[in-house]
Formats: sequence, structure tokens, C-alpha cells
Amino acid sequence: MTLIGKFIQRLKQQKNTAHFYNPYHNPDLANNLKYYLNYMMNIPGKRVLLVGEAPGYKGCKHTGIPFTSGGIFQEIDHPLINQLKGKITINQLESENTASIVWRHMVNCRLTPLFWNAFPFHPHPQNKPDQNRAPTQIEIKKGLGYLINLQKIYQAEVIAGIGKVGTNSAQMAFPNVNIEYIRHPSFGGKTKFIEGCDLILY
Repeated sequence: MTLIGKFIQRLKQQKNTAHFYNPYHNPDLANNLKYYLNYMMNIPGKRVLLVGEAPGYKGCKHTGIPFTSGGIFQEIDHPLINQLKGKITINQLESENTASIVWRHMVNCRLTPLFWNAFPFHPHPQNKPDQNRAPTQIEIKKGLGYLINLQKIYQAEVIAGIGKVGTNSAQMAFPNVNIEYIRHPSFGGKTKFIEGCDLILY
């Protein structure tokens, strides 16, 4: 089994709870992530890892790929999106605002970063799977092992956090690395997000 295969197998082992959902129990979404990670491993140039907070109920929960939604694969003309859309399986085509902001800007960026999350499963209020909530400190600590494992596989030269949770998580995972901060695009942060990305991805 490849390193990516072992990584995804580890993700699959996490059971669902009343407080969070593991999308990688779905074989299609596990395969989607595999295609995404394999694609990212073969892009030439500087490797950049951007760490967000957690999957959203309209986005990564239904695609398995961080910072995407089903709608992205209909709306966006980007080499990664175009390459993946013929391989992946998505049954929910709803758009997510954050994913749309991110990928509309990625079209203009010289580099394509690898996206991941501090907590790789979808956190939601108890028994309310169609809502989002912020991951707890315990959940963020649970996510550190996956983040460290992913970096061992990907070996990014630059690591940045999208939002405070992503930045803090990356700082905990990699205390000896300079972690850049990028404003999260939600809640009026679009302009600052674009400015932060441009400093790293151009």
C-alpha cells in the first residue's frame, strides 16, 4: 500500500460520533481524496500547504476534498478541477461560499497549494449533521497526527494557516517552522484572504 493509501486508511478508521461525521467512510469520497492527493504529489514547483479549520456540511463533507464543494466542479476552470472532475464521484452539487471564493482566486494564482484542515472530519452540533460548528481543542489535537503525517508525505516547503484555527494547528504541529497566516475568506474576509494568498502563491 502506498503512503497515501495508508494515510486514507487511517482516516477511514475514525468512527462517526453524535458530534462529528467522517466522510471517508464513503468509499467514493475516500477515492476522491486519493485522486486529489496523487495529483498534488505530481505538480512541479514549490509545494505549499494551506491548513484550514474543518470540512463544512455543504463542501468537503460531500466531496472528501478540503476547500471544495460539488458546485466547484461545475463552476471553476482550473487545471486541478478539470483533471479531477473526470475521475471523482460527487452526488451533492451544492455550492459553498468559502470554496467558491477560494477557487475563483486559485484560477489566478501561479501555484496550486495543497489544502488540508486542522480537524479532517465534519464537526456539527449534537445530532444536527447539516450544520457546522468550530472544532474543539480536543478535536484539533486529534487532527494534529493527520496533519503531521500528511506533511511527511507531501513535504511542503511553505506552510500557512487559513484563519486562526488553521494557523494555530499548524504552529502546534510544526513548532520549528515559520507558519504564515492568511485571513479566512468568510465573514467579510475575502479581500484579506486574497492578499494573503498572493503573498505566498505568486
